[in-house]
Amino acid sequence: MKNETLILALESSCDETAAAVLRGERTVLADVIASQVKLHAEYGGVVPELACRAHTESISAVVDRALADASVKLTDLDAVAVTQGPGLVGALLVGVSFAKGLCWSSGLPLVPVNHLEAHIAAATLEREVETPFLGLVVSGGHTALYLSEKPGNYRLIGQTVDDAAGEAFDKVAKIMGLGYPGGVAIDRLAKEGDPKRYAFPRPMLKKPNLDFSFSGLKTALRTHVLKHLKGLDEVELRNTCASFQEAVVETLLKKTLKALEETGAGRLVVCGGVACNSRLREAFTHAAGQRGIDLIIPRPGYCTDNAVMVAAAGRRLFLNGVRAGMDLNAVPTWPLEGLS
Repeated sequence: MKNETLILALESSCDETAAAVLRGERTVLADVIASQVKLHAEYGGVVPELACRAHTESISAVVDRALADASVKLTDLDAVAVTQGPGLVGALLVGVSFAKGLCWSSGLPLVPVNHLEAHIAAATLEREVETPFLGLVVSGGHTALYLSEKPGNYRLIGQTVDDAAGEAFDKVAKIMGLGYPGGVAIDRLAKEGDPKRYAFPRPMLKKPNLDFSFSGLKTALRTHVLKHLKGLDEVELRNTCASFQEAVVETLLKKTLKALEETGAGRLVVCGGVACNSRLREAFTHAAGQRGIDLIIPRPGYCTDNAVMVAAAGRRLFLNGVRAGMDLNAVPTWPLEGLS
C-alpha cells in the first residue's frame, strides 16, 4: 500500500451524479458533480425515474472527468468507494453498478459507503474530528442526531418522526411558489425579512425525547399562506420566509443543545444539505461560542451531496479492511447504527 491512499469515490443516491479523487486524508484532486436541479425544478422535487435516467447518462463522463482532473489512471488508485445507501434505489444502482464494473475490470478493491456516514465524514475534510462527538445530519431526506463514541461507531439518539427539515423547506417553498430547491430560495428571501413577524410553532421542544417533527410546522405555514388568498406581497413573503426559517433553525438548535447536555459531548458536527443555510450556520456558531462547544460545519460544497465526502468515509473503511464483492447491491434504507 502507498504511503498516501488514493481513492476514487462515486455518489448517486439522489439527484447529483458525482465522482471525486481523494489523496490521503484531505487532498482533493478532483471533485466533479453533474447536477439535476434544472431537470427536477418544473416538478418541484426529485422525480426518481428521471433521476435514475440522468445518472445513467452522466456517470461515465463524470468519472472520466474526475480521473482527468486528478491526472490519475485506474491503475494508480488504491480503491473505489461508492454510496451503497440509503437513497433512491434506482439512482443508487447506477453508482453501485458502475463502481462494480470499474473494480471488476481493474481488480481494485470495492468499498461500500453509507451516505449518512459520508455526510458526517465531510467534517474530517476540514480537520481531525476526535471522538466522542455528536453529529446532526440535516438534509432533504434525513434529520437525525448520532452520538459517536469511537471512530466509525454511531448511536442514533434522535430523529424526525415525519418530514426531514430539508423536505419541509422544499415543500413550504412549493406552497409559496418559490421554486426548487426551496431551501436556497427561502434562505435568500429570509435575509431581508423579520424572523419575529410570525410566531410559527417550534415542534416537540417540550417533549422529553430528542426527536424532531416538521410536518405540523409545514401545515401551520400552509394555513398562514391560505389566509392571504390573493398571495403574500413582497414584504410579507420575506417576513414569512424569515419566520419559518427561524422556527426550523431554533428547533434544530434547541434539540441539539439538549442532546449535547444529556450526552456530555463537547464536540458537534453539523452536516447535510440544510447545513448550508446561512441562518443555521450563524445560530449554531453563536451558540457553540457561548457554550465552549467545539463545532465543525463543513464548507457548503461538502454539505450538499458530493463524492468527496464519500471518499473521506471510504478511505477510513478501506484502511479498516472493509471490502465488498461483485454481489454488492443498493440498500435504499440503511440505518446508520453500530460500528462500521
